[in-house]
Amino acid sequence: MSRQRELMIATPRKLLPIIDRPWRYIGIYGGRGSGKSHALAEYIIESMVINPARRWVCVREVQKSLKESAYRLLCDKIRKLAVDDLFIIKHDRIETPQGGLIIFMGMQDHTAESVKSLEGFSAWVEEAQTLSAKSLELLRPTIRNEGTQILFSWNPRLKTDAVDQFLRADETPPDSIVIQMNYCDNPFFPRELEAEREFDSRMKPDRYAHIWLGDYEPQAVGAIFMMKDIEEHRVKHRPNDIGRILVAVDPAISSAPGADEHGIIVGGVAEHGHGYVLEDATTRGTPERWAKRAAAMYDYYQADAVVIEKNQGGEMCKTTLHSIRPGLPVIEVVSTRGKHLRAEPISALYALGRVHHVGHHPTLEAQLCQMTAAGYEGDGSPDRVDALVHLMTHLLPDVANKPQVVHAMPQMIEDYDEYAC
Repeated sequence: MSRQRELMIATPRKLLPIIDRPWRYIGIYGGRGSGKSHALAEYIIESMVINPARRWVCVREVQKSLKESAYRLLCDKIRKLAVDDLFIIKHDRIETPQGGLIIFMGMQDHTAESVKSLEGFSAWVEEAQTLSAKSLELLRPTIRNEGTQILFSWNPRLKTDAVDQFLRADETPPDSIVIQMNYCDNPFFPRELEAEREFDSRMKPDRYAHIWLGDYEPQAVGAIFMMKDIEEHRVKHRPNDIGRILVAVDPAISSAPGADEHGIIVGGVAEHGHGYVLEDATTRGTPERWAKRAAAMYDYYQADAVVIEKNQGGEMCKTTLHSIRPGLPVIEVVSTRGKHLRAEPISALYALGRVHHVGHHPTLEAQLCQMTAAGYEGDGSPDRVDALVHLMTHLLPDVANKPQVVHAMPQMIEDYDEYAC
């Protein structure tokens, strides 16, 4: 005869509705110190105590290692709730003797075919603000067995992010509950974080609401690109009269963990002289990786050339591309002015409504809105913005110098999908 296990889980009052019934979708969003991740970790452990055969996958858009996942948090919750005897903690997963399982993965590493292995799992999407629309489309129909759930936790970034479009739009999906949770709703908010919160309220008043209250990412003071301009001139589909198409690359100087991204932006110009941003294909990794991604974009969009900044790598940039694709048409750019100075003429074209984003490109748009006349106000390097500036400078005659192109007949990359993720 089995002995009933009683768990004592202290749940903030505001989050009590999530345990009313097994919702299909549970979303908790808010600022730092809200306890949203702790609440969902406890929810998952409780669900596996009740049903030891249950399976969960904890996903992020990009996950390089378990350190970037909820693995440690879940292990801590198992110990804190004194249910160690019910779980088997392994180096890369958590199991139960009855076949229950918790695994961890990055959605960017999966395709429509490989993600089928998750059938029968429920999912927790961590840092859901970074989840791409493509990944969300892959995940939802896969988590489809009876009784499976998808949980989301995130600090909002832009209202155009996929998770916000899905869970915070005028019409939300059926059988869903979405709760805003902030530090002031968390009765377990630690004293150490209170000191940091008070510091940010004094020293970062422009970013305080985003960091601590779950507001959308603010536009930098003095930003030269305005979200209003981007939104007003956004289009759903590319026009039929797009002529010249380019792939612009701003390669990072290092491929080490934590290094800057390789900015890769695809765009074209229509007959009426307006520029269109078609895709943000930015990536991280080795020079070979960005070169393969750029060549794949060139093939997919049937582009005319690849624009690449050679300041950091000199001739190595073109050599890297030609090692992947001999004779690929290349426009080499030498930047002689600061990033913000190069960006200002392009921002003027945005204000005039001459640049349009086809669909949504949230990370690129967030970087654009952190560019000011004094420099970039965001974290790291604005690699996507740099690539965009090179792109539009060569697409639009108002700001472009006549480029020198190395013409050659390119070979085709047959399998675009290999480099699309």
